[in-house]
Amino acid sequence: MGIKVNMENIKTKLYNLHQKHGAKFVPFAGYEMPIQYPEGIVEEHKYTRSDAGLFDVSHMGQLFIKGGKELTADLEKIFPLDLKNISLNQSKYSFLMNEEAFIHDDLIITKVEGGYNIILNAACKNEDYQIIAKLLNNKYEMVLNSDLSLIAIQGPKAANILKEVIAGPDNLNFMNGDWFNYSDDKVYITRSGYTGEDGFEISIGNNKVEDLVKNLILKGAKLIGLGARDTLRLEAGLCLYGHDIDLETTPIEANLKWAISKKRLENGGFRGFDKIDSQIKSGTKKLRVGIAPEERIIAREKTKVFNENNEVIGEITSGTFGPSIQKPITLGYVQSEYAKLDTKILLEVRGKKYPAKICKLPFYKKSYVKGAN
Repeated sequence: MGIKVNMENIKTKLYNLHQKHGAKFVPFAGYEMPIQYPEGIVEEHKYTRSDAGLFDVSHMGQLFIKGGKELTADLEKIFPLDLKNISLNQSKYSFLMNEEAFIHDDLIITKVEGGYNIILNAACKNEDYQIIAKLLNNKYEMVLNSDLSLIAIQGPKAANILKEVIAGPDNLNFMNGDWFNYSDDKVYITRSGYTGEDGFEISIGNNKVEDLVKNLILKGAKLIGLGARDTLRLEAGLCLYGHDIDLETTPIEANLKWAISKKRLENGGFRGFDKIDSQIKSGTKKLRVGIAPEERIIAREKTKVFNENNEVIGEITSGTFGPSIQKPITLGYVQSEYAKLDTKILLEVRGKKYPAKICKLPFYKKSYVKGAN
């Protein structure tokens, strides 16, 4: 899981509820977070794929930046998105990069009434805030909300369960959001998530989040910990910041070119563009790939990757056993000449080399809903 220990160990507003459900906690990005519940990671993973899992992601940053057209233009100097042409309440996956296009963080940015909401990774959110504020010359109102919680409900039954508690979100398109009513309050919901399943993320006041989660549990959702969240996102071929992407990788090296708006690739004008443009035209030394071990071994992070001549050509960044596909799966970086599908490679696990090959991503077919029900 790559847990970063912080002595603060902040508790989310759902901490007591997690305790009541028998959660095992770990320190993660400065928070005390549930890694699993009594049924275990595999059962939690399977339940999310078959029914609906509930994730407490309140440790993540919810940043609101207030402003109009001028803000949009200024944010386009930072993020490689065509923000002028996204719709109100539409969300986009993107990155905060430095001038060399190395990734400070990956994030979700949503155009909302009055400005933009940005969801930041927990370990990066405070530094991200400082970086963005500085790049915007501190000329906009920015709020990193501490009075809001964030929960995700994911799985094939997520829409039906959620609509029994909150009317309307099941009509949302994928990567779109809106305001909805819950318990005499307004909550902001997007149809999104990080598991490869249909689902929703719900931003709700700290004073209402436990009540909402209890109601969703009554309707059939189950609490899921960080352990299954990790196996779910890895099956879906999705990156985990600090592991698969970091300040030593660019979006092109990470095979995330698709997340950069085509118009921005043509016209530039954003932080890191020169490096991005150069790598697209000239190629990169390394590329992120999916790797399928041919034997039943788990190649964890930092596992060395070799070619058939026993030369080191890369390293694993994430590895686990995929409960949905019943196979070991890994993400990693290899020298670009070895990134072609079906290239045979070797993985060194506990001093022994095992055969593997470069494979197509995702490992598990995603089930996102493209249109409203």
